[in-house]
Amino acid sequence: QVQLVESGGGLVQAGGSLRLSCAASGRTFSTLVLGWFRQAPGQAREFVASINWSGGSTEHADSVKGRFTIASDHTKSTVYLQMNSLKPEDTAVYYCAASRRGWSGILKYEYAYDYWGQGTQVTVSS
Repeated sequence: QVQLVESGGGLVQAGGSLRLSCAASGRTFSTLVLGWFRQAPGQAREFVASINWSGGSTEHADSVKGRFTIASDHTKSTVYLQMNSLKPEDTAVYYCAASRRGWSGILKYEYAYDYWGQGTQVTVSS
């Protein structure tokens, strides 16, 4: 009974920045872990980053470390993905997800998540 709505996607040039937002509504449990995944055409869905509601724990995929930063605001029931130094290979549909399982090493796998947003398109031009 958790609904997730992504926003902030769009078209940017390589080297630019974009900030994605994911607003959660419904039963937003305090123990939820929030994550971002992305999927390019013809590609498997790929883990990007995850964070607990308090922001005390974060994890980022090697492909985005140093460029992307995940953050959360529990008071606003919102998770963010700040994307800097964007590359054409970052082009994908980005999905927000929420897990009820707590913080663990399985959070880089999509099966760990119980709720998913509809996705937002990010396109990075050369």
